[in-house]
Amino acid sequence: MRAGFPPACRGMVIGLLGGSFDPAHSGHVHITHEALKRMGLDRVWWLVSPGNPLKARGPAPLADRMARARAVMHDPRVTVTDLESRLGTRFTAQTIQRLKALYPGVRFVWLMGADNLVQLDRWNHWQDILRMVPVGVLARPGWGVAARTSRAARIFGEHGVDRGEVLRNREAPAWCFVNLPMDGSSSSAIRARGEWRG
Repeated sequence: MRAGFPPACRGMVIGLLGGSFDPAHSGHVHITHEALKRMGLDRVWWLVSPGNPLKARGPAPLADRMARARAVMHDPRVTVTDLESRLGTRFTAQTIQRLKALYPGVRFVWLMGADNLVQLDRWNHWQDILRMVPVGVLARPGWGVAARTSRAARIFGEHGVDRGEVLRNREAPAWCFVNLPMDGSSSSAIRARGEWRG
């Protein structure tokens, strides 16, 4: 594997949590630990993105966001990485496609908060994401109903499964809404309070 790319062995099941992490906070840590536990994942990779195509305002510098993410996440099963920057991919579908090619025999599960499922149909090639990898949707405060009734949830409704641990052995398309204890931390709230400038 190339330098800067996390190691993974054939047969491993790795959760991918993408985002701008602007900044990373306890909520990210919480849903990561819940995903590891409830989905039986071997590892989780935080994919700290160069930017978010859906946001007009650019995030803090990537190096600052990576440093903050590494400062808040202390779990040997979790790797904080700038893979999208290294791969030169801009969209999630591209990133997943490249990772599947680079890591044959590794199973990936895309992880997202319920708030992201609500707007998933605005993502580039969003249906391809659901067709390439199983998706674990993690509950976020105030987003449960909107996520379950979102366009993506309706279109892929027949592929929903009841339990998160099923995803590790299920071929895509498959997705699950996972209820869990809530952590109300929010990157936008942290920025609004002036606690993060990167």
